[in-house]
Amino acid sequence: MRKKSMINIIRKKMTYTEAVAELEQILTTLENSHEINMDVISEKVKRAAVLIELCKKQLHELDAEMEKIIGDLKE
Repeated sequence: MRKKSMINIIRKKMTYTEAVAELEQILTTLENSHEINMDVISEKVKRAAVLIELCKKQLHELDAEMEKIIGDLKE
């Protein structure tokens, strides 16, 4: 599945707060893992990358919204 389509799927189902919580869970899992399973690590890192992209996109959208609101207030 392409990365963009994966972001769209997650975006429809997941809030920023949920994405951050999952990222924290992935980090904790990786930090506390005592065995090295490259397949698991690879999947966790790929999932984290998608979640980070989702968060970045939502933050950029929020920033644009805030800039518009502030701009409207200055008029």
